[in-house]
Amino acid sequence: MRKSLLFCFFLCFIQLVSAQETFPVNGSHDKRPQQFALTNATIVINSEKRIEDATLLVKGQLIEAVGKDLTIPKGYAVVDLNGKHVYPAFIDAFNTYGLPEIKPLERSGGRSTPVMQSSKPGATGWNEAIAPETKAVNLFSVNTSKAAELKKLGFGVVQSVNRNGIARGSSVLTSLASLSENEVVLRPEVAAHYSFSKGTASTDYPSSLMGSIALLRQTYYDADWYGRQQREYNVSLQEFNRLQALPQIFEASDVLDILRANQIAREFGKNYIMKTGGNEYQRIEEIKATAAALIVPLNYPKAYDVEDPLSAARVSLSQLKHWELAPANAAALEKAGVVFALTLEGLEKTSDFWPNLRKAIEHGLSEKQALKSLTEIPAALLQVSDLMGTIEKGKLANFIVSSGDLFEEENAIYETWVQGERFIARSSIADDIHGEYATSIPGFGAATLNITGKPGQLEASIAKAGDSTKTKGRISANGSLYTLSFNLKEMDGATRMSAYVTESNPKRLKGELTLPDGTISPWEASYSKDVTSDRKKADGRKTQLVESKVTFPFLSYGNEELPRAQTVLFKNATVWSNEELGIVPATDVLIEGGKIKAVGKNLSAGNALVIDATGKHLTPGIIDEHSHIAISRGVNEGTQAVTSEVRIGDVINSEDINIYRQLAGGVTTSHLLHGSANPIGGQSQLIKLRWGRSPEELKFEGSDGFIKFALGENVKQSNWGIAGVRFPQTRMGVEQVFIDAFTRAKEYQAALGEKGNLVRRDLELDALVEILNDERFITCHSYVQSEINMLMDVADRMGFKINTFTHILEGYKVADKMSERNIAGSTFADWWAYKMEVSDAIPYNAYLMHSQGVLTGINSDDAEMARRLNQEAAKIVKYGGVSEEEAFKMVTLNPAKMLHIDDRVGSIKAGKDADLVLWSDNPLSIYARAEKTFVDGVKYWDFEEDQARQKQLVQERARLIQKSLDSKKSGSSTQRAETKPALLYHCETMEDFTILD
Repeated sequence: MRKSLLFCFFLCFIQLVSAQETFPVNGSHDKRPQQFALTNATIVINSEKRIEDATLLVKGQLIEAVGKDLTIPKGYAVVDLNGKHVYPAFIDAFNTYGLPEIKPLERSGGRSTPVMQSSKPGATGWNEAIAPETKAVNLFSVNTSKAAELKKLGFGVVQSVNRNGIARGSSVLTSLASLSENEVVLRPEVAAHYSFSKGTASTDYPSSLMGSIALLRQTYYDADWYGRQQREYNVSLQEFNRLQALPQIFEASDVLDILRANQIAREFGKNYIMKTGGNEYQRIEEIKATAAALIVPLNYPKAYDVEDPLSAARVSLSQLKHWELAPANAAALEKAGVVFALTLEGLEKTSDFWPNLRKAIEHGLSEKQALKSLTEIPAALLQVSDLMGTIEKGKLANFIVSSGDLFEEENAIYETWVQGERFIARSSIADDIHGEYATSIPGFGAATLNITGKPGQLEASIAKAGDSTKTKGRISANGSLYTLSFNLKEMDGATRMSAYVTESNPKRLKGELTLPDGTISPWEASYSKDVTSDRKKADGRKTQLVESKVTFPFLSYGNEELPRAQTVLFKNATVWSNEELGIVPATDVLIEGGKIKAVGKNLSAGNALVIDATGKHLTPGIIDEHSHIAISRGVNEGTQAVTSEVRIGDVINSEDINIYRQLAGGVTTSHLLHGSANPIGGQSQLIKLRWGRSPEELKFEGSDGFIKFALGENVKQSNWGIAGVRFPQTRMGVEQVFIDAFTRAKEYQAALGEKGNLVRRDLELDALVEILNDERFITCHSYVQSEINMLMDVADRMGFKINTFTHILEGYKVADKMSERNIAGSTFADWWAYKMEVSDAIPYNAYLMHSQGVLTGINSDDAEMARRLNQEAAKIVKYGGVSEEEAFKMVTLNPAKMLHIDDRVGSIKAGKDADLVLWSDNPLSIYARAEKTFVDGVKYWDFEEDQARQKQLVQERARLIQKSLDSKKSGSSTQRAETKPALLYHCETMEDFTILD
């Protein structure tokens, strides 16, 4: 026994002889490689192959051979692994091991003087968030204690990533061996990294998600130009180009960011590996369609502490559902055939890794996939399969020695070998006594002894040979000495054994037996087989652990299956056609294939679903010309005066409950606008409210491009009360911004037209050139007459057109000039007195513009107002006396004309899109309720179905709250019950969402 312990002790202190060639040695030189033969093990070569009773030969850092019946060369130290398993060591493809902590940038309260360009020394790029010259290997240092922590979990190699910035530079691949930096660095540059978070960059731009996307897109174009020119030296662009040969890894915070990053990948022909946020199951089909490989965390949310009913009310249903469904994320990816690795990143503490991994397996992840996602796949993604990921000759000696099946709860990792260096994770292998033993007890007879349980929490049972009836006993350990005690029915009292592992056979227990009558005799038990399979729960993975269903979107009122277009016949409705028919009673409308097929009397139903619309009103869907719903992480990129390169279309938030709420108000199309923080803002996006569809599917396909301009207080920002901020600071400066921008755009366009001219593509100027060429159209935030006149004058001088002045509350003062220029006006019905710029606002504004021949609409600019735009239109009947038909056109046909989509929507006419609303009453009545709303012939809102759904949601919420309470009662840790309310954007909303997401 002593010899066995001494041998294990000796191995613990053997150091891998892998001298750094260029370093001097203080003492005698010894270059002999350490050589080991690990015998009698079950060796798992990879996720597909294992060899029983095999031998593994390790020579120095490498695997010399693996297989059965190997001849062990002389000089090899033999380690008997009888009953043990050997697996490839894990690879974490996304970690920060060995890198300094990134501390958030300290920002003083309020707004400080903007930082427009980088202040970093050297010939770097202008924006500090673009730092591809950063090399993680230059920041790396060995962290022995952290390495030991990771090796105890079975990890042998990590990719260390600098998680700071949008273009983050290169990562380093390092082993966790207890060696110097020179010896553990396996690849000094293994991948290039990106994100949407600007991190600690002091430059103001970007301050929004759409700004981050625009900056990264512009960088790709700049790098392409840089590679073809000889005028400028820029280390950032040079390094950006150089790193394109490496694997490209993008860190995305959630499932929608994966889809956004994939759009960039497609634009520039890249294959991003996506580091994800763990909620990919919510859009699994879209994730699969990207064909991207993923690096997936196991960071499940804790249960919510909902004992206090008031606290419970603060947690959303989607939060509760994600808590329940998150552990099934990996299984969903496996089922969908998505290639993915697993990572430690995101865990609150590394000790959560194994419990969370096993939880993923309980929720359907196969053990085969789990092993593959921790070994072969990360090796392949990082292009180091020649070095690691499997146990094969010539690869690094990186492997795990475990007590049995690696993924069983009772399994223990005893050793992790890295670069041939042996790390003892638990007590000596010889001390593992799990298994089934044959023994004999006087007065009881031949017996079978089973020892199971977690290391440190052993369990013992005994049964007569051939009998399945087991008697549980107690077992305790003191080092390598064990004490067992059983109260056997055949014996009057306790039968006790004291035993130790024999020196000659680690799987033979030997010691003394004490019977209840005090008789003492020698005792031994011989190992007969492994009990790993017996330790599995027979039905543990068949238990229904998750009852929540994935809905689209992943919110309350989402659909388990996306609705489809129907053939529907509306019978006997009062139809508001917005065509020559006018408003006609007792009329039928047939829709089929997403289009309006016929409008008339006594239409035939065929196989159509017939809806009796007697006493009800059928109208075109409402179109909101000015909306800020369904936008992710920032409506303004207000850090520069001109940000025409940013696009709302890049940041559509399909998971916004306001889509559903506005369908309930009869809205079917929304024009999503950039805010009003700068004179020339971002490109807008027209969407249809296809509830549950992905961001790309919400886009109004084939529609013209628009862009947001702005005038007034928000633009010059001087009303913020802080001097020295971004230009312009006066209304005169606003005019100069427009003049300067379009002057540059004309010069840019001319340069593009010169043959052989190498012109850097400028996304900002591209959008302005589109305006000059009537390919993009201006919607301008406006209030004051003088500024409206100014912009019309600038447009005349610079040769561009203004499409619409939006929420133009002084439009009645300039309606004649707008009419002359064919400029539309979209306004509020009766908003005023909320700031100085609206002091001259009157409720007759829409009527007066309309009477002057201005195409006039009513917009919301507000998530709440959009739900009752029908009532806003009704106010124009009161203030001005326009007909009901013309008033309703101000929220349907007129905005359709403004947005150049009146050939498809805005009226009820055969051939147009079936975007329809069935109202319970006259749609201009305050008593009218939208009973059904169709978009492209798909019913996305139904009042009666909503009533039933509300009851279901109450029940679902109650179930999840009870499950949370049960989880807390069982001892699970919890988190505070709270949710961050979704921000309702307005024109002036300013935030910074890009700092260390």
